[in-house]
Amino acid sequence: MMPEISLNILDVAENSTRAKASLVTIIVDVQTSPDTLTVVIEDDGCGMSEEQLSAVTDPFFTTRTTRKVGLGVPFFKQAAESTDGSFSITSTLGVGTRVCAVFTFSHIDRMPLGDINGTIHTLVTMHPECDFLYTFRFNEKEFSLDTREFREILGDISFQEPEVSLYIKDYLKENYDETNNNAYKL
Repeated sequence: MMPEISLNILDVAENSTRAKASLVTIIVDVQTSPDTLTVVIEDDGCGMSEEQLSAVTDPFFTTRTTRKVGLGVPFFKQAAESTDGSFSITSTLGVGTRVCAVFTFSHIDRMPLGDINGTIHTLVTMHPECDFLYTFRFNEKEFSLDTREFREILGDISFQEPEVSLYIKDYLKENYDETNNNAYKL
């Protein structure tokens, strides 16, 4: 099992980029009342057939040719359900895929959120062919990072340029800290 929820997010979002998504939406929503941490990852990639969708939570199923097992989605599902939470995945061939994992926030078996800022930074800077809309919500406060807005401002300047990469990293950290008031180690 992956030790952090952010690594599960990275794995599923990487699947989205391999599915040729042009937009990946990632929502991390922490609500201390009703005691939930919800993660939604949605893409406009190639989607899955009914057969693939029914097998995707089987650890011995993968569409990748480089290995014979696909543990990311099954581990994500197990991690959510082990906290008395839930997991769902829907997909339409040619339209895209949506993954939703709900964790009981205060459950002793909930793994930490981990370095979500690092995960989002990695996705944004390493996948220039894809746009990301990331929203982090903590109770009533939230912030978003939309790479489409960044592209509009930057034009042809790459997110991998050191100054731009550092700006994105700082933007994520400052807004994350402000949104959760530095109150929780998630």
